[in-house]
Amino acid sequence: MSEKLDKLMQLKGAIAAGQYTNDGRLVEYKGNLTREMAEMVAKMVAANTLMGTVEAESFTKISGMKWTPFLGWAVAAGDYAVCVMGNYGVFVRLAEADFNQIFKTLREVAGI
Repeated sequence: MSEKLDKLMQLKGAIAAGQYTNDGRLVEYKGNLTREMAEMVAKMVAANTLMGTVEAESFTKISGMKWTPFLGWAVAAGDYAVCVMGNYGVFVRLAEADFNQIFKTLREVAGI
């Protein structure tokens, strides 16, 4: 397994981490997910990242504010959150999540 995924799995509350390609293919993952689930998540994460990129570019043009380059995103729902930066993501238990640490580590792992 990748050292980068090991680093993400060490985050407080982490339950799964993965790497994906821009077109939604799963590169690797670690954690308590089936391969089928991890592959579906890779597609979802790539689609949401593309949407975020389009939104950031649009916000920049419309507002005059600097929203680019798009770096990452998070969704929190129920008891969990997924946080993504570059081509890496991590699922965490929301009650344990330290988002500052999560995004700092994601940025290091993704090389952004």
